[in-house]
Amino acid sequence: MSTTALWQASQQRRQHSQLQHYMHWLAEQQQHNFEHYNELYQWSIEQRGEFWQSLWQYFDIQAHQPASQVLQESSDLRQTRWFEGARLNFAEHLLRPAMNDDTANKTALVFRSEQDIRTSLSYRQLYQQVEKAASAMRQRGVVAGDRVAAFMPNVPETVISMLAAASIGALFSSCSPDFGLNGVLDRFGQIQPKLLIATQGYFYAGKWIDCSERVAALRDALQLPAEQLISVPYPGCDSTPNGAWSWHEFLATHDDNNEFSELQFASLPFDHPLYIMYSSGTTGVPKCIVHGAGGTLLQHLKELRLHTDVGPDDVLFYFTTCGWMMWNWLVSGLATGATVVLYDGSPFHPGPEVLWQMAEDEGVTVFGTSAKYISALEKAEQRPIERPLKLRTLLSTGSPLAHESFDYVYNAIGRDLALCSISGGTDIISCFALGNPLLPVYRGELQCAGLGMAVDVCDEQGQSCPPGEKGELVCRHAFPSMPVGFWNDADGERYRSAYFDRFDGMWAHGDYAEFSAHQQDGHSWNSLIIHGRSDAVLNPGGVRIGTAEIYRQVEQLATVQESLAIGQQWQDDVRVVLFVVLADGLQLDDELRQQIRQRIREHCTPRHVPAKIIQVPALPRTISGKLVELAVRNVVHGEPVKNTDALANPQTLDYFKDIAELKQD
Repeated sequence: MSTTALWQASQQRRQHSQLQHYMHWLAEQQQHNFEHYNELYQWSIEQRGEFWQSLWQYFDIQAHQPASQVLQESSDLRQTRWFEGARLNFAEHLLRPAMNDDTANKTALVFRSEQDIRTSLSYRQLYQQVEKAASAMRQRGVVAGDRVAAFMPNVPETVISMLAAASIGALFSSCSPDFGLNGVLDRFGQIQPKLLIATQGYFYAGKWIDCSERVAALRDALQLPAEQLISVPYPGCDSTPNGAWSWHEFLATHDDNNEFSELQFASLPFDHPLYIMYSSGTTGVPKCIVHGAGGTLLQHLKELRLHTDVGPDDVLFYFTTCGWMMWNWLVSGLATGATVVLYDGSPFHPGPEVLWQMAEDEGVTVFGTSAKYISALEKAEQRPIERPLKLRTLLSTGSPLAHESFDYVYNAIGRDLALCSISGGTDIISCFALGNPLLPVYRGELQCAGLGMAVDVCDEQGQSCPPGEKGELVCRHAFPSMPVGFWNDADGERYRSAYFDRFDGMWAHGDYAEFSAHQQDGHSWNSLIIHGRSDAVLNPGGVRIGTAEIYRQVEQLATVQESLAIGQQWQDDVRVVLFVVLADGLQLDDELRQQIRQRIREHCTPRHVPAKIIQVPALPRTISGKLVELAVRNVVHGEPVKNTDALANPQTLDYFKDIAELKQD
């Protein structure tokens, strides 16, 4: 547990935060007086119906029809129902600023690419583009319940397509174009889209990546007629392949005189399906996770406005592709009236400063990225703090942010900065733990559990662990952004087994975590520390070790670029094996092995020290950049990796096959 805060918002910043405003609103409107965030949090999980209803009112959710009942709970969390009878439209809320004369001309989207292309759309222009796209979709027979699939880079047309589909009530699903053909088919092949919107290609690290063959093969495999494939040229590239509708031709089918000429927001139930997201797919065909419109909207508004303090004056950026749930989260920023920045390309081309030059140019105030990027930025010795940035909040997710990365952020990016390490996932399209403008930032810790999320850390028997004791991250009560279900899972068995097999009546998230207790001005609260995925936890001699604990120490050595640890079955026990990628030109020798072991022993425990340390050229990652310890463990044990198409670099698995050293004591 950290005892000294790295940062605390000024009194003025706390008082002007939306979270503080919400607490004042609760006192004035509903006579709930909370002196500290923890009091508000306890109320939000104990009086769940009242809490979520208060958000509905505070965010002024525009219901076409009010709810007859806010919450109908069940011992089976999957059967809990929220806002029964309410009808609304997700896209309508993201486009609300366009319907107000005071905000319609405000910039909604800015697009930047590594090719130095910049475009922008006001909220009014965005509305007009969505209107045309929705009209064209309706003319092609798209109706509520149909699927619209996007094989697209992070460009404005992807956002427009999503909003158009959501306005109709069609389900939107996206894959980034760095997915291979089989990876895309594993996803879109399960959901049978009515319409496919696909890119011709994209740029990455200065290279043009042609997607035309994959798109043609995808169309054939999905058995889509020509009029149901819309080809979108990459910004700055105007050619359209033969036999496909171009995006411009698609929008041009909009007719001011037909029945679809005006944008119509379908009136839909609270839990009407909005998105189909996908599990990583590294252990088999990806699960198709269906998320509802109302739960996604409420949860994202809560996280963006209250926890991240995003408002109309902000410029919000998250470095993400359309294959990661942070894209969906980023786009929901439109509902706050902020300007949303989309970036497509490599974050290190033409150099490691590219995103920070963009942030300076655009006046980014909230900058989101991955822990991996922050670590890589530190190794590249970048100092964004020397730029005239307007940044006030930095978000990090994807993997645990190392304690030392917290130090780097405050030394090299910004000293008066809300550093929010956040954690949740595709499974809930939101966060269990995240930032808080009212609480201090402590080294290596996520500031708090999210409002309304009954987060706990428990032991193998499901009993709560005290602060400082590691266990499984769970959620003890239902929440609105739980999946509506899985696609093609009529009896709900796959959904149940994914999250509810482990503990009776609780959501098991699969993270290995612990609480950290804090006190301030007579008030107590818990922050969280995430130690990695629990299915990747090492277990030498029966002692559970989170892989992030090892990575944190090893990657502080300048000689080590990155590392991956597994547990190898050995002589009726498990031994820790550490794979390392070293800095260019270095070779692993006994001296460096000893340095690594000594670092781990001194800063962790003797149990953490790997029995074997082996150098490899690269480590396998998912397309969203996450390490795949389980795939490496399978290869080492001679077991199959069921779905290599989910990996960005599946060829790296060959480095872990038949390693002679792993057959020796």
